[in-house]
Amino acid sequence: MLSILIPVYNYNVLPLASELVKQCNSCGITFEIIFLDDASQKFVIENKRINLFENASYSILEKNIGRSAIRNLLAEKAVYENLLFLDADTFPANADFLSAYISQISNTEKIVYGGILYEISKPAKKELLRWIYGKEREALSVSERIKNPHLSFLTLNFLIKKNIFSKVRFNEYIPNLRHEDTLFSFELKQNQIEVLHIDNPVFHLGLEDSKTFLQKSEEAVLGLKNLIDSNLISPDYVKLAHYFQLLKKYHLVSLTAFGFKIFKPLFKKQLLSAKPSLFLFDIYRLGYYCIIKK
Repeated sequence: MLSILIPVYNYNVLPLASELVKQCNSCGITFEIIFLDDASQKFVIENKRINLFENASYSILEKNIGRSAIRNLLAEKAVYENLLFLDADTFPANADFLSAYISQISNTEKIVYGGILYEISKPAKKELLRWIYGKEREALSVSERIKNPHLSFLTLNFLIKKNIFSKVRFNEYIPNLRHEDTLFSFELKQNQIEVLHIDNPVFHLGLEDSKTFLQKSEEAVLGLKNLIDSNLISPDYVKLAHYFQLLKKYHLVSLTAFGFKIFKPLFKKQLLSAKPSLFLFDIYRLGYYCIIKK
């Protein structure tokens, strides 16, 4: 028995719903698929057609509650013990996607993460930074992910027991600035809950343009600062904060912040170009972190 839980915001999830219903019926399992829309303005008419599918539902919240709260609400609405969380802008890479997860259902206290893929074909120039970052930093093989199993875990494609989720929920009290998945994985580690990595990916389809991704990256850096300042995660858990600690140790924070202010326009020009550098992207985020930590 499986509850598939998908938070939605301004995305057409009808194709995803159709594929999931098809795979559930092929597996012959008892299931429900819950799409919960966080007060979207787009694709509402298309998405309401999901309610025509058997054992699938789509409903819209009256007001936006954010990424953490909507995942917690989905878990509360779920009828079954086994919860499969997917993001709205994902799509199963394989026809046996659900059966691969079903084979992992057991009484062991663990989370199962299937991974992520990006399209092979290069997108338009305006989406290159997000695509390159995703392919190099997120679309990791199982052998790469298990080197750091908790930090390699992303919340867009994972299976969890409802009783485990009741122990480690998404924190609804942090600002809606991303890194809620980082905090979730850190708390899993603190609670000694295993993250099992398998090769069962979804494609990430919803690429932001590079300008939007850069803006969201700054928001994420601010979100990370808030988590560390609130003592919710350790500075050593995330590489960016770890490198900041090294700069602080050698009294280089002010110099780095000063350099970032001067070179920020050049960094942005390069990152928005046809050949964005992830090394410069890391320097950009570290420089911005130094600015907001001063």
